[in-house]
Amino acid sequence: MYVDLEDVAFWMDAVRNSENPYGVLESFWKGQLKSKVWLIENLKQCVNFDHPNHIVIHGGWNGVLASLLFNTKINIKHITNIDIDSETQDPASDICKRQEIEHRFLQVIQDMEHYIYSNTPDIVINTSTEHITQDKYDRWFKNIPKDSLIVLQSNNYYDLPEHVRCFNTVEDFAASSGLGYILVQDTLELPMYNRFLLIGRK
Repeated sequence: MYVDLEDVAFWMDAVRNSENPYGVLESFWKGQLKSKVWLIENLKQCVNFDHPNHIVIHGGWNGVLASLLFNTKINIKHITNIDIDSETQDPASDICKRQEIEHRFLQVIQDMEHYIYSNTPDIVINTSTEHITQDKYDRWFKNIPKDSLIVLQSNNYYDLPEHVRCFNTVEDFAASSGLGYILVQDTLELPMYNRFLLIGRK
């Protein structure tokens, strides 16, 4: 996957400028990057490349997925990157600095459950569904406009205490997703765990 060198320089700025550089570097672990590129390659099969897409990412952390999406041929008008952790504000702004300057990127510090959509985004992404309970997930999912394309990831990595909603299989994940129509249902085998991906609509 090609990434603009100017964006790579901004990634390095995010690490250098952070009070917690190791925390930012975690966003670039091999498994993290592989999972995000895999998501993007599947998403590319489901979008209209002629349409300027508004994208909302929940649990978007330090903005690496947003930056990678901006480096694809997907037509992106704007990405809103939402995370509950206030420490992600500056790293995400640095990582997506070029797009932030162009008014195409916004980092929002908020609990995903309470996010209010001002319009209907073309694509809603949540790669952190393992970090919230099923009840909280259901409330978050209910808020998504019905016409948005929905992209979800989870895993079977039960060993982390913060992983409160893992699944044994992608089929189990799909059964708890609330999606009424599934376009993509896939599993990525990583050394320590399996990553699950669903793309579909309500």
